Amino acid sequence: MDAGTAPQNLAAFFERLREMGDGLPKRLRQCADHVVANPDRVAVSTVAELAAAAGVPPSAFMRFCQEIGFSGFSHMQRLFREDYSQRWPDYATRLAKLREGGAGTPSALLAEFAEAGRVSIENLTRSVDQQVMERAVDVLAGAGTIHVVGLRRAFPVATYLAYSFEKMGIAAVLHSGVGNLDLGHMMTAGDALVAISFAPYTPDTVALADQAARRGLDIVAVTDQQTSPLARPGTAALFVPEIDVGAFRALSATMTLAMTLSVAVGMRRRVI
Repeated sequence: MDAGTAPQNLAAFFERLREMGDGLPKRLRQCADHVVANPDRVAVSTVAELAAAAGVPPSAFMRFCQEIGFSGFSHMQRLFREDYSQRWPDYATRLAKLREGGAGTPSALLAEFAEAGRVSIENLTRSVDQQVMERAVDVLAGAGTIHVVGLRRAFPVATYLAYSFEKMGIAAVLHSGVGNLDLGHMMTAGDALVAISFAPYTPDTVALADQAARRGLDIVAVTDQQTSPLARPGTAALFVPEIDVGAFRALSATMTLAMTLSVAVGMRRRVI
């Protein structure tokens, strides 16, 4: 496969990986798995760093890039850097965008975020897959213990879910990472995991979802796009559209979905 057939965007890149499936040799499969789980790292890491993290020699990572259709690592990295720079500017750049948009006062910011939240929630009601949501509620209602993980920006959502389940008397464990404590050993047969993460996806959240899958737990994912590493086959994946304001993304639609899930599970279990 030559460079002329290289994917032109990340959606096409991840689609090609799905098409190739398990046909990749073991070491190239390790490269693919690492890229899928850590797409943000591709934009800012060297080939040696990525290869070490994937547990393969740099030459294997170079072969992986060529197998996908790129001329080499730099060619592939350029695709990820373009996407990364568009979606994840630093905070100074985000603030500059807000000023350029005229949102320079607290009242203007309030209006902007309120409108973004309203549109995001309206989009959620139209776009959510009702069958997947029913399946997610079934999974959580039938679980022995519900494990919840969501770090960084997703942490408030995960905390709210765990709090809601606890108040309804539903056994739940919040995997917060506080004190670098690993609670993965608490996941046992019959439990379920709710994993929440948005691009750039938090590696620890993806790792816990991987561990849960290996243990045979049912997984409910709350994420943002089909190419998310949490949207694996067999997962009840719920996709949440969030409108941003000057590259700052609120959690209005995500919190609305979390409230819906927790209350629906409580009703299904007849605890409320």
